Amino acid sequence: MNVILNKIKNMFLGWINDDVNRYIRRGVQIGSGTKIYSCDIDYGHGYLIKIGNNCTITHATILSHDASTKHYIGYSKVGKVVIGDEVFIGYGSVILPGVTIGNRVIVGANTVVRKSIPDNCVVSGNPMTILCSTDDFINKHETCMKSLPVFNNSWRDKTPKEKDYERNVLKDSIGYDI
Repeated sequence: MNVILNKIKNMFLGWINDDVNRYIRRGVQIGSGTKIYSCDIDYGHGYLIKIGNNCTITHATILSHDASTKHYIGYSKVGKVVIGDEVFIGYGSVILPGVTIGNRVIVGANTVVRKSIPDNCVVSGNPMTILCSTDDFINKHETCMKSLPVFNNSWRDKTPKEKDYERNVLKDSIGYDI
């Protein structure tokens, strides 16, 4: 059974690598250790995008062009997008042309990033707002882990009994999953 699970896991990781390799072939610069899950990264202007090391980007859109001007003036606006190291970009976020995202930044789900973000920030919303520092965010959650449920088995490896237990424990609160 473990052999089958490992094959599925490697196949899944292969898809991720295929995405990264496809973006690299289109000119996107991607640092080591970066994981990209089902994203839309500018097809024609990928060469204007640089993503740092150890980033995680989930189901986001990254644009380095804006064709809203094309119909009227015959040209699209273009701008570089630079994403620093150790950045997390949440599900459904949109990164617009001409922005720089600093190091150690967390971009919350569905955030529209239209302005540059300094290092060590947590941002969220539309319009995007800085909520706190990444350090404060991490400290808050490390403190919460002392009183909230913590599950030490990956979702891939949970038994039906463990899933039922987690469902019941999380009826009225959040918890933390490895």
